[in-house]
Amino acid sequence: MAELINRVANSGLVTLNLELDFPQEEIVVFDIKEYLFKGLILKEKDFRTALKEIKWEDLEGKHLCITCSADAIIPQWAYMLIAAYATPVALSIYYGDKHAFLISWYKELIGSRSYEIYEGKRIVIKGCSDVPVPPAAYMYLTAALQPYAQSIMYGEPCSTVPVFKRPRKLK
Repeated sequence: MAELINRVANSGLVTLNLELDFPQEEIVVFDIKEYLFKGLILKEKDFRTALKEIKWEDLEGKHLCITCSADAIIPQWAYMLIAAYATPVALSIYYGDKHAFLISWYKELIGSRSYEIYEGKRIVIKGCSDVPVPPAAYMYLTAALQPYAQSIMYGEPCSTVPVFKRPRKLK
């Protein structure tokens, strides 16, 4: 019987998995909609009273997303008040819902890394994640890798979709 050869392992492909960068800490959404009078208006006095009654210490070690899912005009000071209460305890504070947080999270993370180590490499950005990695993260990673990678593919090493290939240099 012939020896089995793992051609994927011997291919020189480098697999990057955005799922591994998914935040491990809990993501909490603060929806101002819950504090609107008749679902339309934010009353300053009532809002301030409600904020004082929140157990802000429950946000310790968590990411906080501040949003309003209602179609209402929210004054800027409302977001500022929430931030003033949450800043001492929350791990981080973002404007928007969980999806917006994840886009921001990945953009910051990908932008903070150096990609020179992938010079001339064939990269596979792993797909089929078990966590909700936003499509924007794949876009940001592709843009960050493109100046260095020989090629960028999406999927699994055994089944990829070509995304980018550096043209060969003529001699």
